[in-house]
Amino acid sequence: MIHTETYNFAAAAREVLRLEAEAIAALADRLDARFDAACQLLLACHGRVVVTGMGKSGAVARKIAATLASTGTPALFLHPAEGVHGDLGMVTAGDAVVALSYSGESDELRAILPILKRLRVPLIAMTGKPGSTLAEYADVVLDVAVEREACPLNLAPTSSTTAMLALGDALALAVMQARRFTPEDFALFHPGGALGRRLLMRVSDLMRTGERMAVVPPTAAVREALFAITRAQAGCVFVVGEDGALQGLLSDGDIRRLLLKDEHLLRSPVGEVMFCQPRTIAPDRLVTEAVALMEQLPPCSELPVLDEAGRPIGVLNLKDVVRAGVA
Repeated sequence: MIHTETYNFAAAAREVLRLEAEAIAALADRLDARFDAACQLLLACHGRVVVTGMGKSGAVARKIAATLASTGTPALFLHPAEGVHGDLGMVTAGDAVVALSYSGESDELRAILPILKRLRVPLIAMTGKPGSTLAEYADVVLDVAVEREACPLNLAPTSSTTAMLALGDALALAVMQARRFTPEDFALFHPGGALGRRLLMRVSDLMRTGERMAVVPPTAAVREALFAITRAQAGCVFVVGEDGALQGLLSDGDIRRLLLKDEHLLRSPVGEVMFCQPRTIAPDRLVTEAVALMEQLPPCSELPVLDEAGRPIGVLNLKDVVRAGVA
């Protein structure tokens, strides 16, 4: 029977974290020219990087393949047991293989090594046994040996798989930097995430147009401008000349403040009280750029979107930006 009231779970967890952190630190200290050679192999790969491994190593291999793919290096995971039943057809000339096995003697992995050799694809091995069968077949061997597993029995793969995972991240991100992979490139592979929205969404994707945009000529009375704002459910009205170009802007907040000073303002022409130098943006700019403009002092919640001739074609509303998850 387990007496949970006397067992120190936190102390056990700290010991696991300490041992795994030490394994990663030791790994960093012994990086050498072999790591550089592995990076060069991946950079020279004109096909895909095929990552493979069994069991816990296979789970880590899946994650490494996903990290490579999302950071500019096309990659996929190959299950070695499925490989001997046809999935080796995934591997073609021009590919490179990264194989994970701490012992380097996994039966399923050993079974596909001769075929990989026959295909003449470069092989990078991540193993804790540099003298293993996997290491003998490999072009580059990355040593992920650990002093001991974090498992109290020193049996369950813990420190070793953590070291593999960390080294896989290091490999993927070192290659990413060498490729000069940009945040914009990253966003292209993550269009559904918050970063993708921030880096890919253009003003034209979110701006309000047509009847949702309040527009009046400079001769219109402030009263008419207020009705236009109400009809469009907008926060401001655009004042445009005969050529359609933007001449100024008047917000509903401006109208309220002006009315406190002059209750007869509603009959005045908009052109006499409008703000003549509003901040504007083009439709092809990023929404994040528009947000930066909105945040300038004094802050604003709506931004005119102009075409090349300076004519308003839409309005970007801060509420829409927030709703889209960009701000």
